Amino acid sequence: MRMRWRQKSARVALALVMVGLLAGCSGGDNTDLQTYINEVKANAKGRITPLPEFVPVDSFTYSANNYGDPFMSWETKAMLDAKDRKQVDSDGGLQPDLGRRRELLEGFPLDTLRMVGTMSKGGKSSALVSSPDGLVSRIVIGNYLGQNYGQVTSVSEDKIELIEVVPDGLGAWIQRPASLAVAE
Repeated sequence: MRMRWRQKSARVALALVMVGLLAGCSGGDNTDLQTYINEVKANAKGRITPLPEFVPVDSFTYSANNYGDPFMSWETKAMLDAKDRKQVDSDGGLQPDLGRRRELLEGFPLDTLRMVGTMSKGGKSSALVSSPDGLVSRIVIGNYLGQNYGQVTSVSEDKIELIEVVPDGLGAWIQRPASLAVAE
């Protein structure tokens, strides 16, 4: 019973304190607050500054159509120039087969490839060539090596011989011999 009386008296005391606080906030002198509000309203500018005027940029016409495709390889440009100038023989002349699917080792310059050995099976020799990325490939006569359309013509125990097809600088193509020796 005593417990209930204490709880009730605590609730009544809390309610009286709340009523007292609310009574203190209800009246009073608010003139300083009203003065501040009037000052802010008087200083407020009712006009927003306009955005800067937009000046259009003169248009530009790109006229580099006569310079050709900047993303075309120099080999393809040389071949197309040769066809345009009719420097290729009537039977097509010497030129690499640009439509053929390129082999893996044609993606590396010839001087970065290393011959690491040979293999022989059924009387046919093949060479083992290591690429800069660490892969070892088996090469036989007729495969292609290097970036100059080099086709393998012979494989011996100590070297691979091939014929490269390179542009001559005048719009035609020429053949040149190349070789890849065993790396010691």
